Amino acid sequence: MSYPEVIYKDNQIIIAVKPFNMPSQEDMSGDPDMLSVLKKYIKEEYGKPGNVFLGLLHRLDRPAGGLMVFARNSKSASRLSELIRKKEMTKEYLAVVNGKLEGRGRYKDIITKDSKKRLASSSEEEVGKNAELSWKTLGRAAGTTLVRIMLITGRSHQIRFQFASRGHYIIGDHKYGPDKEKMTTELALWSYRIGLVHPVSKIAMEFKAVPPPSREPWNEFGTILSKLRNG
Repeated sequence: MSYPEVIYKDNQIIIAVKPFNMPSQEDMSGDPDMLSVLKKYIKEEYGKPGNVFLGLLHRLDRPAGGLMVFARNSKSASRLSELIRKKEMTKEYLAVVNGKLEGRGRYKDIITKDSKKRLASSSEEEVGKNAELSWKTLGRAAGTTLVRIMLITGRSHQIRFQFASRGHYIIGDHKYGPDKEKMTTELALWSYRIGLVHPVSKIAMEFKAVPPPSREPWNEFGTILSKLRNG
């Protein structure tokens, strides 16, 4: 069986790269998902009998790819969940968006989620949640812009909605982009960097991974991705 790339592992955590279009956890599709596949990986790698514990701490939208962190025991899951609650786990993303963006910026919105349509939208303050992120332009090519995004809050579909609502939908976004984006199979959104404090050693750790530079639309930014990988 082919497993997702594992960036780091010890007895407390495992950091792995979610491929594009793989669910973070089991869903109605029945397709292989990160949580289940990594449990099989740990079982095989360490020869563990019986059930394997693996704590899902956060999710990535199915069409997106990139880094995810999982806890290998309940104590680490609790400590890392507390980091997330206190916004002490940092997450950065890369995205290729439609149109031209320059410099850097910050988006603030109040958004809500339609659970039936599975879509985020703007909302009145009394019923919505604050959504905030900052971004920086890394390069432009073929009518698109590569941006690096720092999440300040972590709302469902936040990045996709906040860019699309300002006319800069993410390339390949079936939900928030125009109809022509339905022809693209992959969402150009990637979990690029995760920073955290190890739940036991308390050492500050940082993990990075870049999207496959040969795949569209990332291939337009190969030089930049190479610098990010090696920087």
